[in-house]
Amino acid sequence: MTSTSVPAAALALGDDALVLSHRLGEWAGHAPVLEEEVALANIALDLLGQARVLLSLVGDEDELAYLRDEREFRNLQLVEQPNGDFAHTIARQLYFSGYQALLYETLASGDGPFTGLAAKAVKEVAYHRDHAEHWVARLGDGTAESHQRMQRACEALWRFTGEMFQPVEGLGFDLETLEPAWLAYVAGVLKKATLTVPDGPRKGAWSAGAGRQGLHTEPFGRMLAEMQHLRRSHPGASW
Repeated sequence: MTSTSVPAAALALGDDALVLSHRLGEWAGHAPVLEEEVALANIALDLLGQARVLLSLVGDEDELAYLRDEREFRNLQLVEQPNGDFAHTIARQLYFSGYQALLYETLASGDGPFTGLAAKAVKEVAYHRDHAEHWVARLGDGTAESHQRMQRACEALWRFTGEMFQPVEGLGFDLETLEPAWLAYVAGVLKKATLTVPDGPRKGAWSAGAGRQGLHTEPFGRMLAEMQHLRRSHPGASW
């Protein structure tokens, strides 16, 4: 593992956590019930903590978060997708937390630069995953309306999931080895929720790892402008 590969991996994983943290934070004041507002805020804070540790391995965490341009971010396109309705947010969370749990379990079992972070993050992500599972089951096996919305959300985000298993330099293992376990996990959760696993393409246009290469979807630019607005409007200010 070269000295440059660790920052590359830390940037990719850190950007995933940072961007999803911001997306979940957008639910503040808008969640369907107060308990969910607290739950989503806690998940967002967990992800922000992971992002801070990872980005600090690369450089100044604040500058990396607030002063980079869109093409310099290396996050998955999945995590930048808009919240949509609550089902859409939960589908995104199921896909990502299922992947992240497998990722950190693998990193925690090794002896590399991410072992310490992964050992702590495994416990956090287990809660994130359980939370998503609970809501997928509740919505999927709920009313006809909630079932339809949950199914529609799973299908809408399916095409972004293939990118999770594209190579990331510096991780020390092949992410593709996690894909069968992830597919089996998602299929099991959806089956219990009386939902159908989407049959659309998972790679296609995303097989090159577009987000990892700095190629992002249109909603990301708007999200980034909002996230960075204060820092860019008042450079050098402190609170």
